[in-house]
Amino acid sequence: MASSSILADVFHDALSEHLDIIRRLATEHEAFTRAATLLSRCLMRGNKILWCGNGGSAADAQHLAAELVGRFRRRRSPMASVALTTDTSVLTSIANDFGFEQVFERQVEALCHEGDALVGISTSGDSANVCAALHRARELDAFTIAMTGESGGHLAQCADVWLRVPSSDPARIQEGHILLGHMLCDCLDRDLCVEEQFEAAGMAL
Repeated sequence: MASSSILADVFHDALSEHLDIIRRLATEHEAFTRAATLLSRCLMRGNKILWCGNGGSAADAQHLAAELVGRFRRRRSPMASVALTTDTSVLTSIANDFGFEQVFERQVEALCHEGDALVGISTSGDSANVCAALHRARELDAFTIAMTGESGGHLAQCADVWLRVPSSDPARIQEGHILLGHMLCDCLDRDLCVEEQFEAAGMAL
């Protein structure tokens, strides 16, 4: 087992790095506002949000989709939100028959329609299958959001909105992604609750 001094270094270094990166996310305010507005309009029109990513980013995609279909902070109607990372039969059949680079793109072709939104999550920004999915979504006139690390990679170039976590460390990037994702869920929660309150009062937004 590591010595107490090593454990203390790991603990305090991680906290320091995390807090520094989270504070630097303030530079993403404009991009965040655009992303939140885009996703809110998408749902209000009756469209849906799709999510994709690999590894830890796949887990983030599933996590954030679940927050919208279930609940985040408030009781409200479920939101149309689908993670393209969860159906093992679909994923393995596409990977086997077409190649792993198409596991998300082919699902986008099947499920994505004009006015929908696709959120691609990648710490490097260069995940080929996520990039392919965003390209296909744009061809289908869907909105696209990239969540990446500081470099952005190819994903930043093929998205309508780029949310950047200013770090090159995958662990710190993923921590930033889940914070950004939770903030997006909070905004969508608020918007839908307001809309439902207006509808209950017989008014239109």
